[in-house]
Amino acid sequence: MSGKWKITAVSIASIVLITVNTYLIEKKGSKAERTVFVENWSMVKKDTITDTIQTNGVIKPVEEYDIYFETKKNDFKKFLVKEGDAVAAGSSLFEYTTTELDALKANLEAEKTAAEGEIVGIDEYIRKLRAFQGGLTRNPDKAVIDESVKNNLDINITTSSSDLIKSNIEQEMYKQELEKNSLNEKVKMLDAKLSSIEEQASAIVTTSEADGVVKNINKNLKNPIISIVSTNMAIEGNFSEEEMKKAKVGMTIKASSSDLKKSLKGTIGRIHSYPAEEPSLKKDNRFPFQALIEPEGEETESLLVGSKVNLAVITNEKAGVPAIPIEAVHYQKRPHVYKLTKKGYVDKHYISKGLKAEGKQELIKGPSVGDVILLEPNRVAKNHSYFITPIQFEKVKIATYKKFTSREKVRYLLLGILEK
Repeated sequence: MSGKWKITAVSIASIVLITVNTYLIEKKGSKAERTVFVENWSMVKKDTITDTIQTNGVIKPVEEYDIYFETKKNDFKKFLVKEGDAVAAGSSLFEYTTTELDALKANLEAEKTAAEGEIVGIDEYIRKLRAFQGGLTRNPDKAVIDESVKNNLDINITTSSSDLIKSNIEQEMYKQELEKNSLNEKVKMLDAKLSSIEEQASAIVTTSEADGVVKNINKNLKNPIISIVSTNMAIEGNFSEEEMKKAKVGMTIKASSSDLKKSLKGTIGRIHSYPAEEPSLKKDNRFPFQALIEPEGEETESLLVGSKVNLAVITNEKAGVPAIPIEAVHYQKRPHVYKLTKKGYVDKHYISKGLKAEGKQELIKGPSVGDVILLEPNRVAKNHSYFITPIQFEKVKIATYKKFTSREKVRYLLLGILEK
Protein backbone atom coordinates (compact mmCIF):
# COMPACT_ATOMS: atom_id res chain seq x y z
CA MET A 1 0.00 0.00 0.00
CA SER A 2 2.81 2.42 0.78
CA GLY A 3 4.17 2.20 -2.79
CA LYS A 4 0.75 2.74 -4.35
CA TRP A 5 0.12 5.61 -1.99
CA LYS A 6 3.33 7.38 -3.12
CA ILE A 7 2.44 6.93 -6.80
CA THR A 8 -1.07 8.23 -6.17
CA ALA A 9 0.25 11.28 -4.22
CA VAL A 10 2.77 12.23 -6.93
CA SER A 11 0.11 11.85 -9.65
CA ILE A 12 -2.36 14.04 -7.75
CA ALA A 13 0.35 16.68 -7.11
CA SER A 14 1.34 16.76 -10.78
CA ILE A 15 -2.25 17.12 -11.96
CA VAL A 16 -2.91 19.91 -9.43
CA LEU A 17 0.31 21.73 -10.35
CA ILE A 18 -0.47 21.65 -14.09
CA THR A 19 -4.11 22.63 -13.57
CA VAL A 20 -3.35 25.56 -11.24
CA ASN A 21 -0.57 26.93 -13.43
CA THR A 22 -2.69 26.63 -16.56
CA TYR A 23 -5.54 28.44 -14.82
CA LEU A 24 -3.30 31.24 -13.51
CA ILE A 25 -1.68 31.76 -16.88
CA GLU A 26 -4.91 31.77 -18.87
CA LYS A 27 -6.95 33.83 -16.39
CA LYS A 28 -7.13 37.47 -17.47
CA GLY A 29 -5.84 39.81 -14.77
CA SER A 30 -4.32 36.97 -12.85
CA LYS A 31 -1.48 37.76 -10.42
CA ALA A 32 0.68 35.37 -12.41
CA GLU A 33 0.90 38.02 -15.08
CA ARG A 34 2.59 40.31 -12.59
CA THR A 35 4.98 37.80 -11.05
CA VAL A 36 8.71 38.46 -11.66
CA PHE A 37 11.24 35.66 -11.58
CA VAL A 38 14.21 37.10 -9.66
CA GLU A 39 17.42 35.20 -10.21
CA ASN A 40 20.04 37.89 -9.54
CA TRP A 41 19.87 40.50 -6.79
CA SER A 42 22.20 42.54 -4.61
CA MET A 43 22.11 44.52 -1.39
CA VAL A 44 22.78 48.22 -0.87
CA LYS A 45 26.16 48.21 0.92
CA LYS A 46 28.49 50.75 2.45
CA ASP A 47 31.42 50.77 0.10
CA THR A 48 34.40 52.77 -1.14
CA ILE A 49 34.10 54.10 -4.69
CA THR A 50 37.27 55.26 -6.41
CA ASP A 51 37.35 57.11 -9.73
CA THR A 52 40.71 56.88 -11.49
CA ILE A 53 42.63 57.77 -14.63
CA GLN A 54 44.28 54.63 -15.98
CA THR A 55 47.47 55.38 -17.88
CA ASN A 56 51.10 54.26 -18.29
CA GLY A 57 54.35 55.70 -17.00
CA VAL A 58 58.10 55.16 -16.92
CA ILE A 59 60.53 55.29 -13.99
CA LYS A 60 62.94 58.26 -14.25
CA PRO A 61 65.10 60.32 -11.85
CA VAL A 62 63.26 63.16 -10.10
CA GLU A 63 65.77 65.82 -11.20
CA GLU A 64 68.72 66.40 -13.48
CA TYR A 65 71.50 68.87 -12.60
CA ASP A 66 73.65 70.44 -15.33
CA ILE A 67 77.20 71.67 -14.62
CA TYR A 68 78.62 74.43 -16.86
CA PHE A 69 82.19 75.53 -17.61
CA GLU A 70 83.39 78.93 -18.88
CA THR A 71 86.06 78.12 -21.48
CA LYS A 72 86.88 81.75 -22.38
CA LYS A 73 88.16 82.69 -18.92
CA ASN A 74 89.46 79.32 -17.72
CA ASP A 75 91.82 76.56 -18.75
CA PHE A 76 90.40 73.03 -18.25
CA LYS A 77 92.71 70.47 -16.58
CA LYS A 78 90.93 67.11 -16.03
CA PHE A 79 87.73 65.28 -15.05
CA LEU A 80 87.66 63.66 -11.62
CA VAL A 81 84.60 61.41 -12.23
CA LYS A 82 83.33 58.97 -14.87
CA GLU A 83 79.86 58.37 -16.32
CA GLY A 84 77.87 56.14 -13.98
CA ASP A 85 79.75 57.23 -10.84
CA ALA A 86 77.67 57.91 -7.72
CA VAL A 87 78.51 61.31 -6.24
CA ALA A 88 77.52 63.06 -3.01
CA ALA A 89 76.99 66.76 -2.42
CA GLY A 90 80.47 68.31 -2.28
CA SER A 91 82.18 65.62 -4.37
CA SER A 92 84.89 66.89 -6.77
CA LEU A 93 83.89 66.78 -10.44
CA PHE A 94 86.71 68.42 -12.44
CA GLU A 95 89.75 70.72 -12.14
CA TYR A 96 90.68 73.90 -14.03
CA THR A 97 92.81 77.01 -13.81
CA THR A 98 91.69 80.58 -14.50
CA THR A 99 93.37 83.36 -16.46
CA GLU A 100 91.72 85.95 -14.21
CA LEU A 101 93.92 84.79 -11.33
CA ASP A 102 97.06 85.85 -13.19
CA ALA A 103 95.85 89.44 -13.52
CA LEU A 104 94.69 89.48 -9.90
CA LYS A 105 98.04 88.12 -8.76
CA ALA A 106 99.95 90.87 -10.65
CA ASN A 107 97.80 93.59 -9.06
CA LEU A 108 98.32 92.19 -5.57
CA GLU A 109 102.07 91.91 -6.07
CA ALA A 110 102.25 95.54 -7.26
CA GLU A 111 100.24 96.64 -4.24
CA LYS A 112 102.54 94.70 -1.92
CA THR A 113 105.66 96.23 -3.51
CA ALA A 114 104.22 99.73 -3.02
CA ALA A 115 103.42 99.05 0.64
CA GLU A 116 106.90 97.65 1.29
CA GLY A 117 108.39 100.76 -0.37
CA GLU A 118 106.38 103.00 1.94
CA ILE A 119 107.67 101.07 4.96
CA VAL A 120 111.27 101.62 3.82
CA GLY A 121 110.55 105.36 3.42
CA ILE A 122 109.05 105.56 6.91
CA ASP A 123 112.07 103.80 8.43
CA GLU A 124 114.41 106.31 6.73
CA TYR A 125 112.28 109.24 7.91
CA ILE A 126 112.22 107.95 11.52
CA ARG A 127 116.07 107.56 11.36
CA LYS A 128 116.39 111.24 10.38
CA LEU A 129 114.03 112.32 13.16
CA ARG A 130 116.09 110.45 15.74
CA ALA A 131 119.34 111.93 14.37
CA PHE A 132 117.99 115.47 14.69
CA GLN A 133 116.60 114.61 18.15
CA GLY A 134 120.08 113.41 19.23
CA GLY A 135 121.74 116.57 17.90
CA LEU A 136 119.36 118.74 19.91
CA THR A 137 120.24 116.82 23.06
CA ARG A 138 123.99 117.18 22.57
CA ASN A 139 124.19 120.79 21.27
CA PRO A 140 120.99 122.57 20.27
CA ASP A 141 122.88 125.33 18.48
CA LYS A 142 124.79 122.97 16.22
CA ALA A 143 122.00 120.39 15.58
CA VAL A 144 121.59 119.67 11.84
CA ILE A 145 118.06 119.10 10.54
CA ASP A 146 117.19 117.30 7.28
CA GLU A 147 115.05 119.30 4.90
CA SER A 148 112.29 116.58 4.84
CA VAL A 149 112.11 116.64 8.65
CA LYS A 150 112.01 120.44 8.71
CA ASN A 151 109.10 120.49 6.22
CA ASN A 152 107.05 117.85 8.07
CA LEU A 153 107.29 119.33 11.59
CA ASP A 154 104.44 121.66 12.48
CA ILE A 155 106.62 124.19 14.36
CA ASN A 156 109.08 126.95 13.49
CA ILE A 157 112.55 125.57 14.17
CA THR A 158 114.21 129.00 14.46
CA THR A 159 111.81 130.47 17.06
CA SER A 160 110.74 127.40 19.06
CA SER A 161 112.51 126.10 22.15
CA SER A 162 114.46 122.83 22.18
CA ASP A 163 111.92 121.17 24.46
CA LEU A 164 109.01 122.05 22.14
CA ILE A 165 110.93 120.79 19.12
CA LYS A 166 111.75 117.49 20.93
CA SER A 167 108.08 117.06 21.86
CA ASN A 168 107.01 117.51 18.24
CA ILE A 169 109.65 115.04 17.10
CA GLU A 170 108.29 112.42 19.56
CA GLN A 171 104.75 112.94 18.25
CA GLU A 172 105.92 112.69 14.65
CA MET A 173 107.82 109.42 15.29
CA TYR A 174 104.77 107.95 17.08
CA LYS A 175 102.57 108.82 14.09
CA GLN A 176 105.05 107.26 11.67
CA GLU A 177 105.25 104.06 13.74
CA LEU A 178 101.47 103.75 13.57
CA GLU A 179 101.56 104.17 9.80
CA LYS A 180 104.35 101.60 9.55
CA ASN A 181 102.36 99.05 11.61
CA SER A 182 99.34 99.58 9.36
CA LEU A 183 101.45 98.98 6.26
CA ASN A 184 102.95 95.83 7.78
CA GLU A 185 99.43 94.44 8.37
CA LYS A 186 98.53 95.27 4.78
CA VAL A 187 101.59 93.36 3.53
CA LYS A 188 100.57 90.32 5.62
CA MET A 189 97.04 90.44 4.13
CA LEU A 190 98.43 90.69 0.59
CA ASP A 191 100.76 87.75 1.29
CA ALA A 192 97.76 85.65 2.40
CA LYS A 193 95.83 86.51 -0.77
CA LEU A 194 98.81 85.72 -2.95
CA SER A 195 99.28 82.40 -1.16
CA SER A 196 95.61 81.54 -1.78
CA ILE A 197 95.95 82.43 -5.44
CA GLU A 198 99.00 80.21 -5.71
CA GLU A 199 96.98 77.30 -4.38
CA GLN A 200 94.06 78.04 -6.73
CA ALA A 201 96.35 78.49 -9.68
CA SER A 202 97.53 74.94 -9.30
CA ALA A 203 93.96 73.50 -9.42
CA ILE A 204 90.48 74.97 -8.95
CA VAL A 205 87.95 72.20 -8.25
CA THR A 206 84.23 72.27 -9.15
CA THR A 207 82.06 70.20 -6.79
CA SER A 208 78.60 68.61 -7.00
CA GLU A 209 75.70 70.49 -5.41
CA ALA A 210 73.61 67.38 -4.70
CA ASP A 211 73.68 63.59 -4.37
CA GLY A 212 73.21 61.69 -7.60
CA VAL A 213 74.73 59.70 -10.44
CA VAL A 214 76.87 61.08 -13.28
CA LYS A 215 74.66 60.65 -16.34
CA ASN A 216 76.79 62.32 -19.02
CA ILE A 217 80.25 63.89 -19.50
CA ASN A 218 81.00 66.09 -22.52
CA LYS A 219 84.69 65.53 -23.09
CA ASN A 220 84.62 68.08 -25.92
CA LEU A 221 83.89 70.66 -23.15
CA LYS A 222 80.57 71.72 -24.65
CA ASN A 223 78.04 72.85 -22.05
CA PRO A 224 76.62 71.36 -19.98
CA ILE A 225 80.00 69.77 -19.36
CA ILE A 226 78.53 67.27 -16.82
CA SER A 227 74.93 66.13 -16.18
CA ILE A 228 74.00 64.54 -12.84
CA VAL A 229 70.68 62.81 -12.14
CA SER A 230 69.24 62.43 -8.65
CA THR A 231 69.03 59.03 -6.95
CA ASN A 232 65.37 59.63 -6.05
CA MET A 233 63.01 58.17 -8.63
CA ALA A 234 59.73 59.49 -10.07
CA ILE A 235 57.18 58.35 -12.64
CA GLU A 236 56.77 60.28 -15.87
CA GLY A 237 53.96 59.96 -18.41
CA ASN A 238 51.46 61.87 -20.53
CA PHE A 239 47.82 62.83 -20.03
CA SER A 240 45.32 63.07 -22.90
CA GLU A 241 43.18 66.17 -23.34
CA GLU A 242 40.24 64.47 -21.60
CA GLU A 243 42.42 63.29 -18.73
CA MET A 244 43.83 66.82 -18.31
CA LYS A 245 40.33 68.03 -17.42
CA LYS A 246 40.32 65.74 -14.37
CA ALA A 247 44.00 65.62 -13.34
CA LYS A 248 45.41 67.99 -10.71
CA VAL A 249 48.72 68.38 -8.88
CA GLY A 250 48.59 66.62 -5.51
CA MET A 251 46.33 63.74 -6.57
CA THR A 252 47.25 60.31 -5.18
CA ILE A 253 48.71 57.70 -7.53
CA LYS A 254 49.26 53.94 -7.43
CA ALA A 255 51.69 52.22 -9.78
CA SER A 256 52.20 48.54 -10.46
CA SER A 257 54.07 46.24 -12.81
CA SER A 258 55.19 42.64 -13.05
CA ASP A 259 58.71 43.74 -11.99
CA LEU A 260 57.53 45.25 -8.69
CA LYS A 261 56.89 43.15 -5.59
CA LYS A 262 54.19 45.57 -4.45
CA SER A 263 52.51 48.67 -5.82
CA LEU A 264 54.08 52.10 -5.46
CA LYS A 265 52.27 55.04 -3.90
CA GLY A 266 52.79 58.74 -4.42
CA THR A 267 51.31 62.01 -5.68
CA ILE A 268 51.23 64.03 -8.89
CA GLY A 269 54.03 66.58 -8.46
CA ARG A 270 53.99 68.43 -11.77
CA ILE A 271 51.75 68.73 -14.82
CA HIS A 272 52.89 70.62 -17.92
CA SER A 273 50.21 72.91 -19.29
CA TYR A 274 51.87 72.90 -22.73
CA PRO A 275 51.77 69.72 -24.88
CA ALA A 276 54.84 67.52 -25.27
CA GLU A 277 54.80 68.26 -29.01
CA GLU A 278 53.64 71.27 -30.98
CA PRO A 279 49.82 71.30 -31.16
CA SER A 280 48.41 69.91 -34.40
CA LEU A 281 45.00 69.13 -35.87
CA LYS A 282 46.31 65.82 -37.15
CA LYS A 283 47.11 64.27 -33.75
CA ASP A 284 45.91 64.28 -30.17
CA ASN A 285 47.76 66.49 -27.73
CA ARG A 286 49.60 64.81 -24.87
CA PHE A 287 50.58 66.68 -21.70
CA PRO A 288 53.64 65.50 -19.70
CA PHE A 289 53.36 64.93 -15.96
CA GLN A 290 55.60 63.73 -13.15
CA ALA A 291 54.46 61.70 -10.14
CA LEU A 292 56.61 61.65 -7.00
CA ILE A 293 57.04 58.27 -5.29
CA GLU A 294 56.59 58.08 -1.51
CA PRO A 295 59.60 56.43 0.22
CA GLU A 296 58.86 53.46 2.46
CA GLY A 297 61.85 53.71 4.76
CA GLU A 298 64.50 51.02 4.64
CA GLU A 299 62.10 48.70 2.80
CA THR A 300 61.90 50.98 -0.24
CA GLU A 301 62.35 48.85 -3.35
CA SER A 302 65.18 49.83 -5.71
CA LEU A 303 63.72 50.99 -9.01
CA LEU A 304 65.33 50.45 -12.39
CA VAL A 305 65.42 53.58 -14.54
CA GLY A 306 63.30 53.05 -17.66
CA SER A 307 60.94 50.48 -16.11
CA LYS A 308 57.36 50.68 -17.41
CA VAL A 309 54.48 50.81 -14.91
CA ASN A 310 50.70 50.80 -15.00
CA LEU A 311 49.50 53.96 -13.30
CA ALA A 312 46.19 54.75 -11.58
CA VAL A 313 45.60 58.41 -10.73
CA ILE A 314 42.85 58.76 -8.11
CA THR A 315 40.71 61.71 -9.21
CA ASN A 316 37.87 61.18 -6.72
CA GLU A 317 37.21 58.80 -3.86
CA LYS A 318 34.33 58.33 -1.42
CA ALA A 319 34.47 55.89 1.48
CA GLY A 320 31.59 54.36 3.44
CA VAL A 321 28.82 55.52 1.09
CA PRO A 322 25.67 53.54 0.07
CA ALA A 323 26.48 51.82 -3.21
CA ILE A 324 24.92 49.35 -5.66
CA PRO A 325 26.12 47.71 -8.90
CA ILE A 326 25.73 49.97 -11.95
CA GLU A 327 23.58 47.37 -13.75
CA ALA A 328 20.89 47.72 -11.05
CA VAL A 329 20.09 51.30 -12.18
CA HIS A 330 17.25 51.66 -14.69
CA TYR A 331 16.85 54.77 -16.88
CA GLN A 332 13.47 55.94 -18.13
CA LYS A 333 13.07 59.71 -17.75
CA ARG A 334 14.45 59.48 -14.19
CA PRO A 335 16.99 57.01 -12.79
CA HIS A 336 15.44 54.39 -10.54
CA VAL A 337 15.98 50.94 -9.07
CA TYR A 338 13.69 48.05 -8.09
CA LYS A 339 13.66 47.09 -4.43
CA LEU A 340 12.62 43.61 -3.23
CA THR A 341 10.35 44.03 -0.20
CA LYS A 342 9.91 41.57 2.64
CA LYS A 343 6.27 41.10 1.60
CA GLY A 344 7.29 39.69 -1.77
CA TYR A 345 6.88 42.76 -4.00
CA VAL A 346 9.19 44.48 -6.49
CA ASP A 347 8.82 48.24 -5.93
CA LYS A 348 10.25 51.04 -8.06
CA HIS A 349 12.34 53.66 -6.19
CA TYR A 350 13.66 56.84 -7.78
CA ILE A 351 17.24 57.67 -6.83
CA SER A 352 19.70 60.55 -6.75
CA LYS A 353 23.07 59.40 -8.06
CA GLY A 354 26.50 60.27 -6.77
CA LEU A 355 29.96 59.04 -7.78
CA LYS A 356 30.04 56.31 -10.42
CA ALA A 357 33.17 54.18 -10.91
CA GLU A 358 34.55 50.62 -10.77
CA GLY A 359 31.11 49.20 -11.68
CA LYS A 360 29.56 50.84 -8.61
CA GLN A 361 26.98 53.63 -8.26
CA GLU A 362 26.77 55.82 -5.15
CA LEU A 363 23.21 56.43 -3.87
CA ILE A 364 22.76 59.91 -2.47
CA LYS A 365 19.02 59.36 -2.18
CA GLY A 366 17.10 56.08 -2.51
CA PRO A 367 16.98 52.67 -0.79
CA SER A 368 18.91 52.31 2.46
CA VAL A 369 21.93 50.18 3.30
CA GLY A 370 20.77 46.56 3.66
CA ASP A 371 17.86 46.83 1.20
CA VAL A 372 17.75 44.17 -1.54
CA ILE A 373 17.90 45.48 -5.14
CA LEU A 374 16.99 43.66 -8.35
CA LEU A 375 19.95 43.43 -10.75
CA GLU A 376 17.87 43.09 -13.95
CA PRO A 377 15.30 45.90 -13.80
CA ASN A 378 14.38 45.71 -17.49
CA ARG A 379 12.53 42.44 -16.84
CA VAL A 380 10.01 44.09 -14.49
CA ALA A 381 6.67 44.36 -16.30
CA LYS A 382 4.98 46.62 -13.77
CA ASN A 383 5.68 48.38 -10.51
CA HIS A 384 4.65 46.57 -7.30
CA SER A 385 4.81 43.15 -8.93
CA TYR A 386 5.15 39.89 -7.03
CA PHE A 387 8.48 38.16 -7.28
CA ILE A 388 9.68 34.60 -6.89
CA THR A 389 13.24 33.31 -6.49
CA PRO A 390 14.95 29.98 -7.25
CA ILE A 391 14.99 27.31 -4.56
CA GLN A 392 18.25 27.45 -2.64
CA PHE A 393 18.92 23.74 -2.51
CA GLU A 394 21.98 24.21 -0.34
CA LYS A 395 19.63 25.33 2.45
CA VAL A 396 17.28 22.34 2.10
CA LYS A 397 18.04 19.76 4.80
CA ILE A 398 17.37 16.16 3.72
CA ALA A 399 17.26 15.03 7.32
CA THR A 400 14.34 17.39 8.02
CA TYR A 401 12.51 16.24 4.86
CA LYS A 402 12.75 12.60 5.92
CA LYS A 403 10.96 13.38 9.20
CA PHE A 404 7.76 14.30 7.32
CA THR A 405 5.07 11.65 6.86
CA SER A 406 3.80 10.95 3.38
CA ARG A 407 0.63 12.91 4.08
CA GLU A 408 2.67 15.88 5.35
CA LYS A 409 4.80 15.86 2.23
CA VAL A 410 1.72 16.06 -0.02
CA ARG A 411 0.10 18.66 2.23
CA TYR A 412 3.14 21.01 2.20
CA LEU A 413 3.55 20.54 -1.57
CA LEU A 414 -0.07 21.60 -2.18
CA LEU A 415 0.32 24.53 0.24
CA GLY A 416 3.35 25.70 -1.71
CA ILE A 417 1.49 25.56 -4.98
CA LEU A 418 -1.69 27.23 -3.79
CA GLU A 419 -0.14 29.80 -1.41
CA LYS A 420 -0.51 33.37 -2.68
